[in-house]
Amino acid sequence: MAKRNLKDRLIRLTMAAALGGSAFQLSGCDPSVRATLLDGLEATTQSLSTVLISAFFISLEDEDASGSTDGLTTTS
Repeated sequence: MAKRNLKDRLIRLTMAAALGGSAFQLSGCDPSVRATLLDGLEATTQSLSTVLISAFFISLEDEDASGSTDGLTTTS
């Protein structure tokens, strides 16, 4: 059986994560444990998305226009 390529594996992983509680079989968990876990996953996903989007736009900045040689400086 051939190994799946990276794109197919990422799509499957993304779809599993998008299904939320049913993908992680949380239906039988204690409601407070489930709520804590899902809140933590939500916060982590939001933080990761924010970091990745910020890093993407920082990488697009023209270093010559800002006069800075450090491409990751975001202070004004």
